[in-house]
Amino acid sequence: MKERAKGDRSVDDRYSQWKSLVPVLYDWLANHNLVWPSLSCRWGPQLEQATYKNRQRLYLSEQTDGSVPNTLVIANVEVVKPRVAAAEHISQFNEEARSPFVKKFKTIIHPGEVNRIRELPQNSKIVATHTDSPDVLIWDVEAQPNRHAVLGVQSSRPDLVLTGHKDNAEFALAMSPTEPFVLSGGKDRSVVLWSIQDHISSLSTDTALGKSPSPSINSKQSPKVTGNNDKPMDSPSIDPRGVFQGHDATVEDVTFCPSSAQEFCSVGDDSCLILWDARTGSAPVVKVEKAHNADLHCVDWNPHEVNLILTGSADNTIRMFDRRNLTSGGVGSPVHTFEAHSAAVLCVQWSPDKASVFGSSAEDGILNIWDYEKIGKKQEAVGSKGPSSPPGLFFRHAGHRDKVVDFHWNSSDPWTIVSVSDDGESTGGGGTLQIWRMIDLIYRPEDEVIAELDKFKSHILSCGS
Repeated sequence: MKERAKGDRSVDDRYSQWKSLVPVLYDWLANHNLVWPSLSCRWGPQLEQATYKNRQRLYLSEQTDGSVPNTLVIANVEVVKPRVAAAEHISQFNEEARSPFVKKFKTIIHPGEVNRIRELPQNSKIVATHTDSPDVLIWDVEAQPNRHAVLGVQSSRPDLVLTGHKDNAEFALAMSPTEPFVLSGGKDRSVVLWSIQDHISSLSTDTALGKSPSPSINSKQSPKVTGNNDKPMDSPSIDPRGVFQGHDATVEDVTFCPSSAQEFCSVGDDSCLILWDARTGSAPVVKVEKAHNADLHCVDWNPHEVNLILTGSADNTIRMFDRRNLTSGGVGSPVHTFEAHSAAVLCVQWSPDKASVFGSSAEDGILNIWDYEKIGKKQEAVGSKGPSSPPGLFFRHAGHRDKVVDFHWNSSDPWTIVSVSDDGESTGGGGTLQIWRMIDLIYRPEDEVIAELDKFKSHILSCGS
């Protein structure tokens, strides 16, 4: 008990130090208290652009204790533009309060808790979810009716159910950036691939903000009932295009190759990273044994440099692999191992904006931002204390006080990140959602920053005289 109290105190100290630095480190930050934790957070489409802020959809969930139903939440977020917010305002928030920038727009009653949410890149109004069941659920969030979450209410009806797993598939979920393909992994140790192309009748090509017609999802299959939460769902279902076997334990995460819906990779509790190609059959193309020295929790494929793959593990590290040279002596041979977390890594994601930058979040409550181009250069990470920083680390987001279960870079608003923590009893329970953007002086080219600061210095001096 003393040990735990000591741990809580160090978390509180770290948090107080972080909050005091918010006006210096951040261009903008919104803190939103969640009554129920959300295990996933994803950006949806941008709805409108205004002078000082943009409005954008955000997908969240409510993981409840059963007193009210589990839900998939569609929120509207006002994303303040860079260099608009006043420094003193962004640090004046109450941890127990909801943010004025985040408003619930629609509630979908989800059959079972929402473990993961993924949006379709070609049309982010189409969303896939994982729950504690073998099925993947597909939702057209604009067409779904808004529901009131009260005990005993019937679950919302998914627009499509993807079947094919033989056991629960809880976390591993991805949608292809090139075609409407869905990928999933589960406790049955398999990776399953579907195409939902035929079932999305009107993927909108009209990208005009907020004007795209709502797509409808069609299926010619007969309705199927899937048992979940003892509530039947009368939804059309489709079978997989392929089932891929090669893992020896639960598959924890999957991701597509950014340039091909036929190529993908997966990681699991067998410490393996596996690359697959649907065109060559259902066996692994490359199986990397001992990619880490523990379970692998997450994987991401670089959208700009298609040879680079990131993995995160229960061994507290992130590894970067080059797919042209994955193994050495029969085991994983990473290009680099990134070490800064003090607990299991839960999520890794490449920046959509800069090829060498990525984020990682962990059970230690920290979200780290890395740049592999900085490896070998003398540097100090912003937001960390101590004389020297781990190679490649350049920013530590310490605004959460418990495990950071998910985060997502905003592709409509570069360098803006949404992150969510599942808060234990010591930090009040529920969850904390934060939307934040570090100050641009941290990531812009050094010569550019120095030039701007010099200009500012001469302006200050001229004001003084």
